[in-house]
Amino acid sequence: MTKILKVEQITKTYGKKGQKQYQALKGLSFAVEEGEFTAIMGASGSGKTTLLNILSTLDRPTSGKVEIGGKDLSHLKNKEMADFRSQSIGFIFQDFNLLENLTNRQNIALPLTLRGVSASRIDKLVDEIAAKLEISAILDKYPVEVSGGQKQRIAAARALVHSPAILLADEPTGALDSHSARELLNIMTLLNERDGVTTLMVTHDPFSASFANRILFIKDGKIGEELVKGELDRKAFYHKLIEHLGTEEE
Repeated sequence: MTKILKVEQITKTYGKKGQKQYQALKGLSFAVEEGEFTAIMGASGSGKTTLLNILSTLDRPTSGKVEIGGKDLSHLKNKEMADFRSQSIGFIFQDFNLLENLTNRQNIALPLTLRGVSASRIDKLVDEIAAKLEISAILDKYPVEVSGGQKQRIAAARALVHSPAILLADEPTGALDSHSARELLNIMTLLNERDGVTTLMVTHDPFSASFANRILFIKDGKIGEELVKGELDRKAFYHKLIEHLGTEEE
């Protein structure tokens, strides 16, 4: 299998030399293969937000290497990094990050518009992803006119409309009620299984994590153990995860 994401011995230290420093990541390594749905779990302060910022190219590691789609990010200058981000990475935020003065269609189209894709091509791609996410009927509404669950589907469509190498999700169900959360996770699973969308989701929620095929645990800036779903169904994997978390706390 092709490794879409490779993280090798990355560290991240905050603070200037000679002053008090804080090391958020401490030689962290892992990989995600093409078509995987991987979750990263960790408590507040474990380093998962720092890691996600680095993977999404919003920050750079102090040392170590990150590769996405075979591209070594450490060699990219700021302009190249911005271009790479817009072409190869999709991102779903906890709080949607939709522009309220744009229609849902325009919000989804934004990554393509910024790249100068033709209007006819944009319409085709937006319609295709909207159909997959079952939001075609609300494309001409504004974000304020739709529910939280629908907003997150719009955000997911925006993240996927340009066919990124990897979809990164930061606590994607954090602002949703339980029904909308389950709907979104089912859609993310369907996109992964049917369309092969490689997905990395950061979450502290065991229910959300149980939809992944593999769960990595980050603690004190390092990846420790992992759980693999294997042949288990989601419910059995959830119970296995709860047992693991209970053992961890003892």
